[in-house]
Amino acid sequence: MTGARSWHSTDMTPELRLNQHNSILELDALSWNQLAGDSPFLRHEFLAALERTGCVDGETAWQSRHLTVTDHANKLLGALPLYIKYNSLGEYVFDWSWADSYDTAGLPYYPKLVSAVPFTPTTGRRFLVAPELDFSSVVPVLLSGVHELADKLNASSLHVLFPTEYERSYLDSKGMMARKGCQFHWHNHGYSHFDDFLSCFTSAKRKKVRRERKRVAEAGIQFERMHGNQLSADDWEAVFSFYARTFYRRGRAPYLNRAFFTEIAQTMPENLLIILARYGGHPIAAAICFCNQHTLYGRYWGCLDDFHSLHFECCYYQGISYCIEEKIQTFEPGTQGEHKISRGFIPTATWSNHWLANQEFSDAVANFLRRERLHIDAYIAETASHTPYRSDLPLSLPPR
Repeated sequence: MTGARSWHSTDMTPELRLNQHNSILELDALSWNQLAGDSPFLRHEFLAALERTGCVDGETAWQSRHLTVTDHANKLLGALPLYIKYNSLGEYVFDWSWADSYDTAGLPYYPKLVSAVPFTPTTGRRFLVAPELDFSSVVPVLLSGVHELADKLNASSLHVLFPTEYERSYLDSKGMMARKGCQFHWHNHGYSHFDDFLSCFTSAKRKKVRRERKRVAEAGIQFERMHGNQLSADDWEAVFSFYARTFYRRGRAPYLNRAFFTEIAQTMPENLLIILARYGGHPIAAAICFCNQHTLYGRYWGCLDDFHSLHFECCYYQGISYCIEEKIQTFEPGTQGEHKISRGFIPTATWSNHWLANQEFSDAVANFLRRERLHIDAYIAETASHTPYRSDLPLSLPPR
């Protein structure tokens, strides 16, 4: 493979070959996508757009160093999206205090290795394995490559962010410490329409949602839900300006540039859903979402004018309506946000796994994670008690 560095496994299955890549563009898109499945964020098109448009690599803190496993005929059998990181921005699993502790001790925390989708805090597979192979036969090969790379770079650590529960459990059994987090997700219990969903709420919470939706409707705001290739160039300019405005208000440049959205609107339009709000025919707000047939992912939001309850309608209620209409089972609207609870989203555990090369710091982090998990468990239990669902329904319980 062009640009790849390869090793033949010695203590693993001998026919598996480990390869290192400085760019996803070195890999065949069809072969990669066959491993990636239906996740929009693991698609070759998504990762390639990040690289081609300069959102990663170049002068950024994300440097691509993907690992693959092939057979003797170069057939792709496994893969790990992997990045060398020089800061912790865009990860959404916060380890700034760990970096500060390293700095205080006079040790470098960066570079570190991160397996994640840049700027995307959504749970999904990180170890991509061909369905005909056993997971445990391929993943050790990939992990051996990660540790060899960490030794070569003198990297402080490896972080696998937002893996599946199965991957989390496997990595935990291999000594990679598990860290628990929390997001708020919505689940479709076979609702036939939005009012059917609201019928599961207590009377007071149901009235609150209807009042919020009524305020937006009475303001004369209308909504369109469009896939990536259905927006005009002017609409895309407006959507990107809303997105960028949200970041600039927080004092930093946006993670993604206009060229990125232009590319994915062309290469994966069916996975890109834009909820566009118009007032007097002009765009005033937008929610940028991704989707497959199972899950809607709310990712970014921005607005031009401040209307009462506009954020709730654009980012939550329109997305829930879309899921009901399209029979999509899960809506993940992004990180944080306890205000999501009263609107039908329930606390859901998320995970990451961590390995630190320095044993003293590894022990300290392990102690921290044990204490932190007690707080996360208590937080999930507390927030679950405030969901808007009627007490005679089991919908307020977070999934295990």
